[in-house]
Amino acid sequence: MEIRELTPDDWEGEAALAEEAFGAPPAGSPPRTRPAEPPPGRHGWGALDGGRLVAKVVALEQASWWGGVELATCGIAGVAVAAEHRSGGLLAAVMAPLLAQAAARGEVLSTLYPTAPGIYRSLGWELVAALDRVTLPTALLSRVRPPTGVTTRRAEVGDVRAVQGLYAAWAAAQNGPLTRTGPRFDRPDAELHADRGATTLAVDAAGRVVGYASWSRHGGYGPDGVLEVHDLLAVSADGYRALWQVLASSASVAPTLALRTSGADPARLLLPGVTWSPDPAAHHPYMLRVHDVAGALTARRLALPAGPGPRGGAGGGTGDGAAGSGVAIDLAVAGDRLGADGRYRLTLGDGPGRCERLATGGVAGGAPGGVDVPTLTPQGLALLFAGVQTCANLRMLDHLTGPDHHDTLLDLLLAGRPLHVRDYF
Repeated sequence: MEIRELTPDDWEGEAALAEEAFGAPPAGSPPRTRPAEPPPGRHGWGALDGGRLVAKVVALEQASWWGGVELATCGIAGVAVAAEHRSGGLLAAVMAPLLAQAAARGEVLSTLYPTAPGIYRSLGWELVAALDRVTLPTALLSRVRPPTGVTTRRAEVGDVRAVQGLYAAWAAAQNGPLTRTGPRFDRPDAELHADRGATTLAVDAAGRVVGYASWSRHGGYGPDGVLEVHDLLAVSADGYRALWQVLASSASVAPTLALRTSGADPARLLLPGVTWSPDPAAHHPYMLRVHDVAGALTARRLALPAGPGPRGGAGGGTGDGAAGSGVAIDLAVAGDRLGADGRYRLTLGDGPGRCERLATGGVAGGAPGGVDVPTLTPQGLALLFAGVQTCANLRMLDHLTGPDHHDTLLDLLLAGRPLHVRDYF
């Protein structure tokens, strides 16, 4: 079996394997042709058996927001394994060099939308969020309270940067959203504007864009009419109110509104009713893996919280690497099939924290529960990093074992922001 990076010459094998895994392209789609070169920011890896491509994975150069910091992120897409080769370990064999290459590019995390979460969970990914489509009666929106000091207008090409800036302001306050920068999003403003469909801006009295909604109409103008809202974001309550009211104006021709959303969407808090119906057919779970542990924890720029006690009262020196007036947390990762196992030290003091890898491979002390430092499974590390589970809950699930004297501090460092995703890949 040959494992290697794919080239444009492999396009026929990629197309055949994609069709086997995901089905034929819709009728009327243009015929596939050999690309002159790989799309920017796309890296494919595959396994070939006798020259035939039998497994493939695509890595996308992306970045995402975590704790107010942009972290280089490898988006995993286009995973396909030939039917006769499934359950044979090929996915791990292809993922290993792909993730090593991603780490060399500086990508400390990897994320994906799984069709079978169990497969990826066995390789260190874990469910942390979901991209959803919810529906609600468009007429309901007419009951939203009118905005104060905010008006609306249709966006033009010249508004692209303002829309991007508003998205960045919203996304930076969350955990998880893509930054929408880099190779995938580096396109002319006119192209970006056209791809969004209709975009309505909410503008305050000073002329600042405080929200936007990108939307399109589907179906007829009767009961089957649907208003698809691809993005609905605002940085003020009146921004949301203004956008909801514009969308409400389509109630007579589009009785149903469908919104792409995630998590606890603050836009919902402006609605007068409780109707918010997720579409099971459009539920896309989202998984995270921390494949460069030291790099991710360092890039996160973690800092000791202010408060009573020595440096925040959440744990001074405890014999496991305390440094001066700061804190050094020794922890371990165990059970990873793709190379993250080892012992790490996160040092916190004045300025951003730094993490270093002290040892690779097996953790001193033997099996989980018998180690002398807090030990996380790779799935537990993903959940903790994302801030979606506490150390206490991870211990209940056997994702965290060993001493617990730094649990409160780890929770404070990594939790506190809602997790959202708004881009499918």
